[in-house]
Amino acid sequence: MNILVCISSVPDTTSSITFSDGNTKFNQDGITFIINPYDEFCLTKAVFIKESLGATITAINVGDNKNDAILRKALAIGADKAIRINQAPTSSKIVADCIANYCSEQTFDLIFCGTESIDYNGGQVPGYIASNLKIPFINGCIGLEIEGSILNLKRTIDNGHEICTSPLPALIAGQKGLVEEKELRIPSMRGIMTARTKPLEVIESSLIDESNISVLKYEKPLARSECKIIEEHNVKSLVELLQSEAKVI
Repeated sequence: MNILVCISSVPDTTSSITFSDGNTKFNQDGITFIINPYDEFCLTKAVFIKESLGATITAINVGDNKNDAILRKALAIGADKAIRINQAPTSSKIVADCIANYCSEQTFDLIFCGTESIDYNGGQVPGYIASNLKIPFINGCIGLEIEGSILNLKRTIDNGHEICTSPLPALIAGQKGLVEEKELRIPSMRGIMTARTKPLEVIESSLIDESNISVLKYEKPLARSECKIIEEHNVKSLVELLQSEAKVI
C-alpha cells in the first residue's frame, strides 16, 4: 500500500503571536513551528497501517526550507520519504493544487490530511485535493479499518457519528479519535538518527496562485473583561447586567 500524508507547518500554541507592517503580515521571528496536530494523528495512523499491513509512507509539505525540520520529524516518526514542494502557501487552493499535481504523477492508495490546520482553521485543502483527483473524500474521520480494498470508516457529523465505507483510492481528513493522543508517536533517538538518511526531495512548483486572496489586516481577539460575581439570590442585578452590558437579553 502506498500512503501519502499531507503535513502542515503551524505555530506552536505556546508561541507569542505578533504582526508587522501595520498588522498586515504575520511576524515569524521567534516563533517555533510544529507539525499541525491534526496531521500528526493522520501520520500516526499511517504508521499503524504500515506496521500491521505493510505500506510505504510519503510525507508532503508545501512551503519553503523552513519546513524541512517538520518533515524530518515526520520521517523520524515513521514516514519513509518526504517531499517538499517549493511554493509559498498563500492560499488553500494553491496548496491543494500543488499536492494534487504531485499525486497525479504518482499512484497513492490512501491520502491523509488533517481535517484543518490549527492556525487558519480553513479545512479547505482536503476537499480541494480530492476534487482535483476525483477520488472519494471522507471528512472528520475518527475511525478507520481496512479490509482488502475497502475502507470501513467512522466520522463525526452534527449531533453524532456516521459509519460508512469507501473503496480505495480515497482521501481521509482525520482528527483526534483516528488515534488517541496517548498513541501519538514521539520520535525516538533511533528514529531521529535514521531520519537523517531518509530522502527529502524538493520539487520546484510552476503553479501560480490565482485565488486573488490577500490579507488586509490581522487583529487579535479583544482582551477579556473583568469577571463580575453576582450574589446567589440577586436576580435583579444579574438581569440588569445581561441587558445593559452583555446585551444578550
